[in-house]
Amino acid sequence: MADAKTLTVPKGATGVVVFADGSAVFGRGFGWQGEAVGELCFNTSITGYQEIMTDPSYAGQIINFTFPHIGNVGTNLDDVEALHPHALGCIVRQDVTAPSNFRNVEPFDQWMREQGRIGIAGVDTRALTRLIRIKGAPNVVIAHDPEGNFDIEALAAKAASWPGLEGMDLAIEVTGKESRLWKDGVWKLGFGYGLNEAGEERPHVVAIDYGAKNNIFRNLVQAGARVTVLPATATYDDVMAQRPDGVFLSNGPGDPAATGAYAVPVIAALLTENVPIFGICLGHQLLGLAVGAKTIKMHQGHRGANHPVKRLSDGLVEITSMNHGFAVDVDTLPANVRATHVSLFDGSNCGIELTDKNAFSVQYHPEASPGPQDSFYLFTRFVDGLKKPVAA
Repeated sequence: MADAKTLTVPKGATGVVVFADGSAVFGRGFGWQGEAVGELCFNTSITGYQEIMTDPSYAGQIINFTFPHIGNVGTNLDDVEALHPHALGCIVRQDVTAPSNFRNVEPFDQWMREQGRIGIAGVDTRALTRLIRIKGAPNVVIAHDPEGNFDIEALAAKAASWPGLEGMDLAIEVTGKESRLWKDGVWKLGFGYGLNEAGEERPHVVAIDYGAKNNIFRNLVQAGARVTVLPATATYDDVMAQRPDGVFLSNGPGDPAATGAYAVPVIAALLTENVPIFGICLGHQLLGLAVGAKTIKMHQGHRGANHPVKRLSDGLVEITSMNHGFAVDVDTLPANVRATHVSLFDGSNCGIELTDKNAFSVQYHPEASPGPQDSFYLFTRFVDGLKKPVAA
């Protein structure tokens, strides 16, 4: 264990990442001034940092970006997945790049400050990534002080006392609080997000929001659905009162087993009534739990926009976007559930479907379009399967 008492803050250091063992990495702070404790993870995407910071699935986490030039797009009002950022902070290699994009509204460092999120630049992010790959995702404190006044010992104690994501239900903290009809359509250059003009004739999808990315709802609209969003705490009766043609289970943060305490009984009841179901990420894990499988905490998790996934039905490889630290244990799947997709990085499960129900799910994010359209078929498969036959 490192001795936090003997660590000296280097001259000019205004930001620090402190580990539970007392070791620390120093850099140049930007954004909000203060400190935050969470799980350190890495993301390998080369674009989309604003979408990543606002993804509710990153609640309780600090993002180490492997791509060095963060900030070149600036920020805008469209490239967000939620109203506010949910990642606690980020770590970058170079100082935040000045924006050079016609859609920019304000620089990334200014946006971070206004949103109350801490950033640290000047860190060897590849070395941090290697550390996470070898030792797993650690609990850390990220801190920013323009004067460089850091109590390393106290920060290390704070990191050591944080319980970690395992056993933590964070969906309850990031979900929307009220039911609502989703209004946005897809984004078009020069027009922004159009209105969802879905009429009563479209299949009605009830989406349970465990910490959903907004673009998932837009993709459901694009696929032809009328979407109503319910909170994570919605009961079976709440869902059925909406008279859904199908139910969508969203992504979200935290331990699926913890969220499953209230979510799994609802999903199991929907399956009993043969309600069609489609799940993504946390929704995938919750569907797995609802059919009797187990979930496991991964060593480092999968986060980035370049993850190859093999579709087992025909061998096709999809380039996917991922953000998850838990996975369905494929060895615990019951006889009526089959694996449909597998990660080509580590062989972990990336999709399941029930053989006796209209229910399926994937571990990755098809709405993020890294392929760019490799996985949109999942939305059309789900929505097309809900359409009622036209009378002759």
